[in-house]
Amino acid sequence: MIENRIRFRVRYVETDQMGIAHHSNYFAWFECGRTELMRDLGYPYTQMEKEGILMPIVNVACKYFRPAHYDDLLELRTMVKELPRARITLNYIITKVETGEILAEGETTLAFLNEKRRPTRAPEKFLNTLRSNFK
Repeated sequence: MIENRIRFRVRYVETDQMGIAHHSNYFAWFECGRTELMRDLGYPYTQMEKEGILMPIVNVACKYFRPAHYDDLLELRTMVKELPRARITLNYIITKVETGEILAEGETTLAFLNEKRRPTRAPEKFLNTLRSNFK
């Protein structure tokens, strides 16, 4: 498994009238987690795109357990649990740092597309990067 953790605070703009983080923000937070995981692996999205590979989301899910509120300090764990082929699935857990409570769990699946926007396998260089970091 490969894992990355980031921390952030819920911003006022991300909340509703009750001061609760709107459910749609969780998907943006997941993207932050994916981006940082790729960057930390030394294989950022920009590198993937330079190699002619696009990674559209083909499935996304989130299960909400407790609300996040304005100014809460949150931790997002982003995980890759298995090596990809033509798709990669990432799992997420968002916790409130102060209490350790799990607020939400999610998952995204991304496909690998070539320059012609046709499905392709994950690039071998990317797979090697994942293999060398897999625990």
